[in-house]
Amino acid sequence: MSSAQCCANCGAQGNDSVKLIPCDTCDLVLYCDEACQELHKPNHGAACRKRVAELDEVLFQQPESNHLGDCPICLLPMPIE
Repeated sequence: MSSAQCCANCGAQGNDSVKLIPCDTCDLVLYCDEACQELHKPNHGAACRKRVAELDEVLFQQPESNHLGDCPICLLPMPIE
């Protein structure tokens, strides 16, 4: 069972002659060309910005540290001297 992918703006289905390209910012929707991406921007812009903000929040969240002073890079306990 294959899921048909199509352009978010015009509905053109992706195939050998039509290569769909993902949104430059969020990769959530596909477009058949840059013109369709520009035409669809007013409809997609708010959802796109929201998704990117959600990803930034998850990806760049600081890890929780304990009282021992874990290294913020590798999360290994730092020696107490």
